[in-house]
Amino acid sequence: MRVDLFDFDLPQELIALRPARPRDAARMLVVEGDKPFADRGVLDLPQYLRAGDVLVFNDSRVIPAQLEGRRGEAKIGATLHKRIDLRRWQAFIRNAKRLREGDTVEFGAGVTAVAEARHADGSFTLAFDGDEPVEVLLERAGRMPLPPYIAGKRETDAQDREDYQTMFAQKDGAVAAPTAALHFTDRLIAALDEAGVQHETLTLHVGAGTFLPVKADDTDDHQMHAEWGTIDKATADRLNAARAAGGRLIAVGTTSLRLLESAADDEGTIHPFADDTAIFITPGYQFKAVDGLMTNFHLPKSTLMMLVSALMGREKMQAVYAHAIAQGYRFYSYGDSSLLLPERD
Repeated sequence: MRVDLFDFDLPQELIALRPARPRDAARMLVVEGDKPFADRGVLDLPQYLRAGDVLVFNDSRVIPAQLEGRRGEAKIGATLHKRIDLRRWQAFIRNAKRLREGDTVEFGAGVTAVAEARHADGSFTLAFDGDEPVEVLLERAGRMPLPPYIAGKRETDAQDREDYQTMFAQKDGAVAAPTAALHFTDRLIAALDEAGVQHETLTLHVGAGTFLPVKADDTDDHQMHAEWGTIDKATADRLNAARAAGGRLIAVGTTSLRLLESAADDEGTIHPFADDTAIFITPGYQFKAVDGLMTNFHLPKSTLMMLVSALMGREKMQAVYAHAIAQGYRFYSYGDSSLLLPERD
């Protein structure tokens, strides 16, 4: 499909630079089958779910994966993208033309890394020096990797270390937050529990590739970056049992959705999973495991705009986004939410 079919004009003032406070005070646009759009709040979520439904969260924890350093006199920026092994990460590099294989980059606070290899997409493998875990080095020298549409408008600060982390974050490895879950609080989870709505967690370590623009003119020519995810057998069994009993699986965020769909077979059974996934969901995709999605509002011509269009229909999502813009919803990672519940046979 043509990538420009997923374009729209967004006023810059609708890009949220800080989250709602409290987190669950964000607005939520409910899109349920052919019903009229409903302008609600995140705290209204229990009203739109049923006892036996399951919300599926991503428990990946964002690490301070953005580094600023020098190779000699040249300034080098690095955003870690994907772990290769205990000491090596693939990283997107700013000012990459000044970096050669074998160069050492000094990131300050005693943190150095060797640029081992350049990849075809221009990224590098960075091998970190020393014996300390890389996560310890990042806590010392790194910054939270805010998306470029926020970082380009203001400086990352200490508040982002709390704001850009969900309440479910447990497993280090993400370099972008699973932002749909940023809206959840203890009181919202308590209200969902009271309504009989269950929740489960899986892990997908979101990579910085999620922010890369689609440069191809046609979706067939776009190459997705792989991300590592895992669903254990006990979780898969509970999800399958809930669905067999008539409950719906509602992915909280596109990361949860992509992992569930990667782990499901053609009959919709979810299997244990521990591997990379580069699943690219565009209109025409037949969903196997997921019955709905709670997600923020996405960038024009992005793979995530294509994903929600696959779930709800492209024309429907164009109407949804036109409504959201007209009603002043806040967009992107720190923005408001939508609840997408397609008609299902």
